[in-house]
Amino acid sequence: MPNESVIDTSRLGRKRAARSVLKGRQADLRALAEVQALLGDSPRRRDLLIEFLHRIQDAHGCIAAAHIVALAQELHLAMTEVYEVATFYHHFDVVKEGEPTPPPITVRVCETLSCQMAGADALLSELSRLDGGKLRVLGAPCIGRCEHAPAAGVGRNPIDRASAQKIAAAVEAGRIEAEPPAWIDFAGYRRSGGYRTLQACIAGERTVDSVLAELENSALRGLGGAGFPAGRKWRIVRAEAAPRLMAVNIDEGEPGTFKDRYYLERDPHRFLEGMLIAAWAVGIEAIYIYLRDEYAGCRAILTRELDALASDPPCPLPKI
Repeated sequence: MPNESVIDTSRLGRKRAARSVLKGRQADLRALAEVQALLGDSPRRRDLLIEFLHRIQDAHGCIAAAHIVALAQELHLAMTEVYEVATFYHHFDVVKEGEPTPPPITVRVCETLSCQMAGADALLSELSRLDGGKLRVLGAPCIGRCEHAPAAGVGRNPIDRASAQKIAAAVEAGRIEAEPPAWIDFAGYRRSGGYRTLQACIAGERTVDSVLAELENSALRGLGGAGFPAGRKWRIVRAEAAPRLMAVNIDEGEPGTFKDRYYLERDPHRFLEGMLIAAWAVGIEAIYIYLRDEYAGCRAILTRELDALASDPPCPLPKI
């Protein structure tokens, strides 16, 4: 995958005076060393804060108060800024001083409509009798697996049509990571003609105006609530001064919605080619893909396939 250093955002903080020493509490040396080891040689930029929090959570199973202080020092941020971000996302387990750390395994049971109708409440009640020392059981908002209700997750491992027996077996075996289904990989997609449309655009066989007109004539609209025409949005963004950036929001959380996850787990390069055509048409300098944390299988697939795409690009690529 291209280097995570995408856009230098240091200019965004120029109005803030650089602080060589944080006010207030100083970092614990052990916690500071742990955070520095996890960050490695990554640039200490504020836009990587969520990524760094994930590294701490994954390594330690939680984010201790000492790690928040250490991370704030490394990024030259106020501790309150780091704390506010860490506590905003429910998959970060922030542990205050004196509090016990969470059990090593977390089971989340979806509580939204599809899963409620399929027996989520009864499942939660039954799971409450499992070993509380090894795991904790939480109710959760929609995890995007509504076609397999009731759905649950053992760590990052989704359990479809979940039962207490299935969940207990996964916990006992330590199956806490997602196992994605079979998908069309980069080589398979190329063999079936994948990326030829993108190559035709880059080669000038298709013009930007013709692509925008086709999109407008299709009457495609965004599904985020406003129903804004996609073709019109592309034209508006293209008319803006450079640099232009693209944010791909894969955070479908509406009850009953799982379309993005379904096709990303099966045909990821169809999504990537469409994304790159949009980037070409609008004149995008860099692309940010935001993927919800519940879609660990999609993340594994996209990470692998973006690496394959970058290793043998069908045409020049923007930074992703």
